[in-house]
Amino acid sequence: MFYASLLFDVCTILYGVLRALELRPGIGQIVIERPTLEEASRAVKNGISRHKTVILAGNCRVDYEGRASSKLEPGERIALIKPDGSVLIHRPRDYPPVNWQPPGSLFRTSLSEDGLHVRAFRKKEREVLDVTFNEISLLAVLDLKDAGDFYLYASEKDMQEAILVEPSLLEAGFKPITSERPVDPGFIDIIGVDRDNVLTIVEIKRKPATKDAVLQLQKYMDAYASDSSRKVRGILVAPELARGAQKMLATLGLEFKPLSPQRCAEVLKRKREKSLTDFFK
Repeated sequence: MFYASLLFDVCTILYGVLRALELRPGIGQIVIERPTLEEASRAVKNGISRHKTVILAGNCRVDYEGRASSKLEPGERIALIKPDGSVLIHRPRDYPPVNWQPPGSLFRTSLSEDGLHVRAFRKKEREVLDVTFNEISLLAVLDLKDAGDFYLYASEKDMQEAILVEPSLLEAGFKPITSERPVDPGFIDIIGVDRDNVLTIVEIKRKPATKDAVLQLQKYMDAYASDSSRKVRGILVAPELARGAQKMLATLGLEFKPLSPQRCAEVLKRKREKSLTDFFK
């Protein structure tokens, strides 16, 4: 049974939320439970032409022809059509779509004896995704607004790049020399010199730095201990220190610089925005 599946849960939640909107005339949204195929055809055509978000839940088959070919036999699924021209077909299991078309697709909607056909095609690539519904449990045409920024906070590699782009994140006067320098225990994230020209070894962690991270930095320091005539600093960079790490740092004569992945992500975002602005100048 369709309503015994996970798909029913998704449809029920969606239906309840949309009903809470009251769906007043003029706000450009439609929700129909168990529409006829004729009703669905009119609503889908109208929604696509007006660049709305269209959601169809029901029994469908999916055929694809293009760089390859595929056939998805009939089953109960959700089809999501976005205003940018992308299409995603979701089954009641697994998180990735089983079929999709990227943004920029063109659409043709029609009725036949088989059911409601929604074709998404890309002329240049000669790709066609044909979704045929013979029964629809829920239809929604939504006028969704989303101007929010998405932030994926930085990885350790991103934190390294941010320090290379903006060395003052570490400290004023720091000058990077190289990164990913291979030494016997592994790879040193960043090597540079401070404002006093003291060689500085930097180890970066995106999570609270543990005692293991302190020992890792010390191993890198040991790799440079052969030249006892030159002073070397070791700095551990992380959002914070885990229990016991501060005491070990002090014992070994190493330093700590608090730096969050969020702060590094902001630096990289500004860099990308500046690069894009410079490109269009």
